[in-house]
Amino acid sequence: MDVFDVAIIGGGPAGISAGIYAARFKLNAILISNSLGGTAQSAHLIENYPGFGAISGFELMQKFREHLKTFEIPILEKHVYSVSRENDLFVLNLNDQEIKAKYLLIATGTKRRKLGVPGEANFYGKGVSYCVTCDAFFYRGKTVAVIGGSDAANMGAILLSSMAEKVYIIYRKEKLRGELIWIDRVITNPKIEVLYNSNVIEVMGKEFVEGVKLEDGRVIPVDGVFVEIGSIPECCCAKELGITINEKGFIAVDTTQKTNVDRVYAAGDVSSGSNGFQQILTAASEGIIAIKSIFDDIERSKGKLWTKK
Repeated sequence: MDVFDVAIIGGGPAGISAGIYAARFKLNAILISNSLGGTAQSAHLIENYPGFGAISGFELMQKFREHLKTFEIPILEKHVYSVSRENDLFVLNLNDQEIKAKYLLIATGTKRRKLGVPGEANFYGKGVSYCVTCDAFFYRGKTVAVIGGSDAANMGAILLSSMAEKVYIIYRKEKLRGELIWIDRVITNPKIEVLYNSNVIEVMGKEFVEGVKLEDGRVIPVDGVFVEIGSIPECCCAKELGITINEKGFIAVDTTQKTNVDRVYAAGDVSSGSNGFQQILTAASEGIIAIKSIFDDIERSKGKLWTKK
């Protein structure tokens, strides 16, 4: 079995950028991801990635994928079930095979946070959605609610307003958060109504979603509910390897993207890097920094750690 210099877990902006730079540094690397492109590809519009103007998340990540595949780095589109230590190596269990590597880069991103209210799970796929880009088309001429008040919610509401008849943004605070350009577009859009200081306590309906109940007792009739209340880090194998998780649930890293565990790095939305500013651009840069740090560490340790017997 080949032993890789580094195994990259995750195929979003951080993982793909790491893969590109691992190849450029001529590291023996492998990238493992069950979703090459990550959650970034569900963004309906990206306007802040330099050099591209306005582009969809899917199109941008397609360019990332195409760039990665110009390099000779093996890509396994599989799920990593567990990671263990075997002497000085990390052993990744992919169920039907094992991968061994000297260094580990965790770039597993995040998963959507759920409301956790009655009706949410029952109506998933029947009016409850976590992906505006995927499902907006189904609500042409209908009334929908977007739960949340940051960039994802604001952008989602704008996209929905191009198809739905009416869009509610239901937000628990007194003003929207995020980039001012998106907030301006929301508050000047005649199809969008923002309900501030409001909490959804139940998703209602019979066979399909028919409305949401608010904490103050009001029932807002809607045909669809889009949950955009943030994300939870997918910390992968952090617990089993003893990796420190910060108070917000992210993998704690230093300025080199290194964790508290020797030869384990983290990059992208799963990490505490970039002062918590989660963007495609910052994720990509963290992946690059992590690989440069790994390369430097390997160079320093040549003739010491990996001497062949």
